[in-house]
Amino acid sequence: MKRILLHICCAPCACYPIKKLKEEGFEVTGLFYNPNIHPYQEYLKRMESVKQLEMEEKIKIIYLDKYSLEEWLRTVAFRETKPVRCHLCYQARLETAASVAKRGNFDFFTSTLLYSKFQYHETIKDIGKFAGKKFGVPFLYEDFREGWKEGIRISKELNLYRQQYCGCIYSEKERFLKEKC
Repeated sequence: MKRILLHICCAPCACYPIKKLKEEGFEVTGLFYNPNIHPYQEYLKRMESVKQLEMEEKIKIIYLDKYSLEEWLRTVAFRETKPVRCHLCYQARLETAASVAKRGNFDFFTSTLLYSKFQYHETIKDIGKFAGKKFGVPFLYEDFREGWKEGIRISKELNLYRQQYCGCIYSEKERFLKEKC
């Protein structure tokens, strides 16, 4: 059985990818690494929801519990607009996932970012492939958006916390101000 490390941005976005990867015969291990979620209470809610999903799905999840808002703000300063900030966010998370996959001798790695219809899919794919080459672990590209409705259904059935924005401070602002970037 092939082992895959699944970077998990949040529990609702992980429901369908976990199901699909298991159906494809993968042994799935999750990775919760999302250091730029804002505010801190949101970060904790998302991590707790992933822990709930871990129990439901009976999979192992690695938690890199690193909340580093200041580091994120320094990284993205003067690059706050979409898609530039998103690229930086994807790069940080996917390179970390590739590094963890290498250290853990996984056969592949991928991300629940590929589930969301609100993310820059091609950018995620390109960064994932680059990170895979950099760390020597293949990035498994799969368009999980096909399971969008099923993932929502599963997350509601499991009563998982469902957030209303991607997680960074800028997306939170956009959520409340209804700005389009």
